[in-house]
Amino acid sequence: MKMEKDIEVNETTPMEPLSPMSHMLSSPNFFIVITFGLKIRCNTSRFVEGISNSLINAPRFTSKMEVDYKRKGEPVWIPVKVRVEDHVLVPDLDYANIGDPDHFIEDYISNIANIPMDMSKPLWEFHLLNIKTSKAESLAIVKIHHSIGDGMSLMSLLLACSRKISDPNALISNTVATKKPVDSMAWWLVVGFWFMIRVTFTTIVEFFKLMLTICFLRDTKNPIMGNPSDGFQSWKLMHRIISFDDVKFVKDKMNVKVNDVLLGMTQAGLSRYLSSKYDGSMAEKKKILEELRVRGAVAVNLRPATKIEDLANMMSKGSKCRWGNFIGTIIFPLWVKSENDPLEYIRRAKETMDRKKISLEAFIFYGIIKFTLKFFGGKAVEAFGKRIFGHTSLAFSNVKGPDEEISFLHHPISYIAGSALVGSQALNIHFISYVNKIVINLAVDTTTIPDPQRLCDDMVEALKIMKSATQEKMSPKTEVWKTSPDV
Repeated sequence: MKMEKDIEVNETTPMEPLSPMSHMLSSPNFFIVITFGLKIRCNTSRFVEGISNSLINAPRFTSKMEVDYKRKGEPVWIPVKVRVEDHVLVPDLDYANIGDPDHFIEDYISNIANIPMDMSKPLWEFHLLNIKTSKAESLAIVKIHHSIGDGMSLMSLLLACSRKISDPNALISNTVATKKPVDSMAWWLVVGFWFMIRVTFTTIVEFFKLMLTICFLRDTKNPIMGNPSDGFQSWKLMHRIISFDDVKFVKDKMNVKVNDVLLGMTQAGLSRYLSSKYDGSMAEKKKILEELRVRGAVAVNLRPATKIEDLANMMSKGSKCRWGNFIGTIIFPLWVKSENDPLEYIRRAKETMDRKKISLEAFIFYGIIKFTLKFFGGKAVEAFGKRIFGHTSLAFSNVKGPDEEISFLHHPISYIAGSALVGSQALNIHFISYVNKIVINLAVDTTTIPDPQRLCDDMVEALKIMKSATQEKMSPKTEVWKTSPDV
């Protein structure tokens, strides 16, 4: 069964320019790889039919990127004819001779990540593998170019193709934050005035730091920092599944956000990993870590939450809905130190993130990209991105998935994993939640980090230590230990 969407292309076909962030992410090497672990075997025809009735109606999925020489050689989106079967790939595998399915899938996904995107057609593809792993009965691997959308937009779009397991005809629900009631107008004015002072001062400070990073401020050379001048990256993609309940336990007991716990876990894991890379005594290693400057480029979603219903209507009825790349970036200084108290990493993460939240750094970052594109062109935007990613050690993001079990194109989901390959950093860390699971996703340049399994183990172990420390802090016995020097 052939599924095609025909669009007549001629000289009058509208050409839509790329957004500022899409310009910065227009390289063939910048894309997102999302893995859906499924609870049943893949049905290729159902995937083709489902995509034809949903994703194919999203404009970017029926457009390709081309250079428009009338626009000073800038890339634009051009509508084209799409045959869905050409984008749904079912590899011919010798399943009987696959000894370790988990390792095979890890290698398969890594191989996909090392192949640049084919820019001659719409920038997306599905890989369907009917191979049983320790976590799923089969897998659907989606490779989408980053210019189509940021991680949050793409996740929302893919989830708009999903339905609840409990009600196969119902879309998943959006999580809406509740607003705290205002006590009184006078109190609100006082708090609001003080908040504006803090926002102004913090924004000035963070803007100054951002400009220093753009101009010349680089991270200290360290074992996880890539070399932008190498021009070669050998990607290894891997993931680990941890308990969302463990993260929530630490979050609730410390009265912080989930993102604070994940950043704290990342800082603790990186500290353990980096410490193992240096020779010398514990005191010497501690001194080395104290002198390191390690920062991450953290993606921040700037768009108000898009309703799943609006995205579903866009794909089914052709209605308008804003989505795509509307993200900013903040430069996050990582607390990579040797700490006796593992919970200190979470406290430091919360302190830094609270300061970043009240600044307008992410909006300023986006504004600089937009200004640069308008007055200096796409090449300048690409150069700007290279400086940001080349002067920091890693990229970090956290995407919240659905709270309830869902099916994707009629296939129940076991887990969702994903990595965004952006910039010259040798390490990309992404967290994705799904029901009671959180998936740690690492995209690692093995020419810089040859042992990503160890780094992943250190991050998982960090959470275990943090949970244990939280439990000990709650017990009466710990209080005696803390106050008695003889014990």
